[in-house]
Amino acid sequence: MLAPINRGGLLSGQEKQDLDYETARNELVEVVRKLEAGGLPLEDSLTLWERGETLAAVCERHLAGARARVESALASVESVDQMNGSE
Repeated sequence: MLAPINRGGLLSGQEKQDLDYETARNELVEVVRKLEAGGLPLEDSLTLWERGETLAAVCERHLAGARARVESALASVESVDQMNGSE
């Protein structure tokens, strides 16, 4: 079920911070399902599309953060390996 849509389907700054990746992804899947099913009035479709774009941005932010954490962890391991003389 979709969360209530406010301000044209866009999330407030606080809502963007509060949404975890899984919640945003699951809601995005539901938005896409509804858009693909069709049959909605144009205004409702546009509102859903806007919400989907915002949710996709939230997901991308989470994925970018995860990518940075992995890269940092890998760099730490490589640094320790170099200090120990192994490659």
